[in-house]
Amino acid sequence: MLMKYELIIYWSEEDCAFIVEVPELPGCMADGSSYLEAVANAEVVIQEWIETARELGWPIPEAKGRLTYS
Repeated sequence: MLMKYELIIYWSEEDCAFIVEVPELPGCMADGSSYLEAVANAEVVIQEWIETARELGWPIPEAKGRLTYS
């Protein structure tokens, strides 16, 4: 499944890891020791988030791509 959700990726000194946040999916985050590992982990977590939402009957947000903040 092609993921089109926006990912916010940053290095965390505190965690010594790359952190990935998926703002369109509440609470959806992943990490990894490398940038690529963090993104790969995020893909798994996004799929698990969607599967869990389906099981619980929660709405699944449409991927909007890049979000605009002000």
